Amino acid sequence: MKSRANVKGHPLHPILVTFPIAFFTGTLLFDILSLCFHSWHFWWMGSYLEAMGILCGLGAAIPGFIDYLYTVPPKSSGSKRAVTHALLNVSMLVFFTIALVLRHYTHTSASVIIIPEIVGFIFICIAGWLGGTLVYRNQIGVDPRYAGAGKWKEATIHTSDNRVEVCAINELKSNQMKLLHLNGKRIVLARTEDAYVAFDDRCSHKGGSLAGGSMICGTVQCPWHGSQFSVTDGEVKAGPAKDPIETYKTEESNGKVYLLLP
Repeated sequence: MKSRANVKGHPLHPILVTFPIAFFTGTLLFDILSLCFHSWHFWWMGSYLEAMGILCGLGAAIPGFIDYLYTVPPKSSGSKRAVTHALLNVSMLVFFTIALVLRHYTHTSASVIIIPEIVGFIFICIAGWLGGTLVYRNQIGVDPRYAGAGKWKEATIHTSDNRVEVCAINELKSNQMKLLHLNGKRIVLARTEDAYVAFDDRCSHKGGSLAGGSMICGTVQCPWHGSQFSVTDGEVKAGPAKDPIETYKTEESNGKVYLLLP
């Protein structure tokens, strides 16, 4: 069993994305100035900014891809939004790269070269809006858990057994949760006031991660839209979700907690 701490979003991602946004915005600004004042100084400044923007955009893509793999809940509205966000960013890099190639290796006029830059800048604006939606609506890169929820717990387990050891009996505090990646499936292990319980990590409404929400009095609440479920039988206690979540049996023995798979 391998455990690791969840960062709730790569810490470098929100820092690195500011650089390509700044460089590409500066590129378009200086190129417009060069056309207005017929100045090659502005034109060459835009060229340097464009090259730096491409390099920084490629660098920012790395933690963004890590976030998509390990932080964005799969099969959720957030996952679809993240894919669109990534495609827009890739398209933005392609258009600014085309502009840079045209600038240095062809005799294309400046008024034509600025067209792919304008398209790329539009993609930046749309991708930025989607990025903000991922943060504020889908809580990507944000830890929304309540005070005293305990340290984030996460483990990856690969096994063919139906009875799986998942933690020590005293590992979790009351109302604390642990996200298990069990053979590629996301299951939440939690400790109520009475016993250990287990349930699917996916909210039945929009696919939000329940492990990132809050749990109290035998009820878990999705951090995205507030749907509430019973952690013992999965029934919906409050909408907007309409369908229950799947629950699993647990067993305590010899100081260990075991998950019983169907």
